[in-house]
Amino acid sequence: MKAGFAERDITPEPGMEKPGGYGKAYHKVFHDPCKVRAAVFDDGQKRVALVGIDALFVYRPLVEAARKGIQEKCDIDPEAILIGASHSHSAGPVGMIQPGQFDHASPLVQKLAYELSSCGDAAYIDRVEKALIDAVCEADKNRVEAKCGVGSGHEDKVAFNRRFRMKDGLSYTHPGQGNPDIVEAAGPIDPEVGVIGAWDEEGKLLGCVVNYACHGTTGPGGTSADWIYYLEQTIQGAMGDDAIVVFLNGACGDVTQVDNLSPYVRRSGERSAQFVGGRVGAEAVKVLLTMEPGELTPVEFCTKILPTKRRRPNPERLQKALELAVQDRSKVDATKWTFAKETVILDALIEKEPVADVEVQAIQVGPAVFLTNPAEYFCQYGLDIKAGSKFPFTYPVELANDCVGYIPTEDAMGEHGGGYETRLTSYSNLEVGCGTRIVEACIELANGLTPGNIPEPEKAPPWNASWSYGAVPPEVE
Repeated sequence: MKAGFAERDITPEPGMEKPGGYGKAYHKVFHDPCKVRAAVFDDGQKRVALVGIDALFVYRPLVEAARKGIQEKCDIDPEAILIGASHSHSAGPVGMIQPGQFDHASPLVQKLAYELSSCGDAAYIDRVEKALIDAVCEADKNRVEAKCGVGSGHEDKVAFNRRFRMKDGLSYTHPGQGNPDIVEAAGPIDPEVGVIGAWDEEGKLLGCVVNYACHGTTGPGGTSADWIYYLEQTIQGAMGDDAIVVFLNGACGDVTQVDNLSPYVRRSGERSAQFVGGRVGAEAVKVLLTMEPGELTPVEFCTKILPTKRRRPNPERLQKALELAVQDRSKVDATKWTFAKETVILDALIEKEPVADVEVQAIQVGPAVFLTNPAEYFCQYGLDIKAGSKFPFTYPVELANDCVGYIPTEDAMGEHGGGYETRLTSYSNLEVGCGTRIVEACIELANGLTPGNIPEPEKAPPWNASWSYGAVPPEVE
């Protein structure tokens, strides 16, 4: 068993766009670096690469270009490369609108997309592509004989479902603390902290892979990896500054750090990022200290493409959106204008790309399997995948290898659903039911693989005598 790790800096420059919303926002100050972090595992027969990137998301053209470059430079199979975005809302301009994406559309659509929406920066995307290739190839070059372990911990104090059933029968996203119309949470969280660790022959931690489900929206102030920075700091503080921490986000499309049921003023900014990252990092450290290092074999991989239709806005809705989108934004309701703009852009997107190719992927490292989707994927789906997998350690990874926006559950799209994640936009628009198809495909991929053994400690020798210092009656006098 060999393992190698590497990282590259992809911190955006001040003045670049900051994605995470439907309009323009810009980086002004620096808080902490954004990175690409890569791990390569080699069982002597095959290699797999697990890559975490501090980004809101990654789009498929970038992933395909990086995979091609990696294959050309170090001959890792493209299907064996997992690239998962942390979903930091304080990272670099990888989107939302891609360079040239709407060159086919009308002048109105081009204005709405390029001038009035969050846009990717072509030069920055090229830089990220190079960083992805360099990080994976260096991690591959850095492979050494390693003992690897796997385990899971539990952290349920930092992540909360942000959707709630309301008295009016619908579900709202972030209804607000103290809202008397809240009935109950409309979905679960996933408290599992999944960890794979790798140590060299001297017992030094080379790096680890951490899987946990929570939005990267604490916003510590300025350009940032968000709470993932403090996850890294916590693990390195306990296990060594040179250890590389690859973070892969779990199914958290409806899970954030915001506790809408708390009666107290919530933590925000720096304190929130420290709280989330510190607690998840501390749990990861506990798991690293508890796991037994050994061989995590075999490594294996497989993928599947699910062609999925986009939801099309009806003609009446589109006409109203067109009428609103051409109006002066300062003189109409900001929210209504924003989503009218999105409806117009979506219509142009569907004319060019009515079907999205949704990739699901399984990356196996011994008894652990990482099962990917390219969405902001509702937490319940991740739990369903875990329930259906035969692997002892099953780690869903969202926003991996592409981005297709939110995929809510069928319940969220039904008569008692609703909320922000169910809005029809150029970002989120896949047909209802695709979430279940992803669950089924992930389980199929996982159960087509054979889990490896979990390393166990050496057995103690047979008992032959008690400790002579301790095998005595009490000596009262």
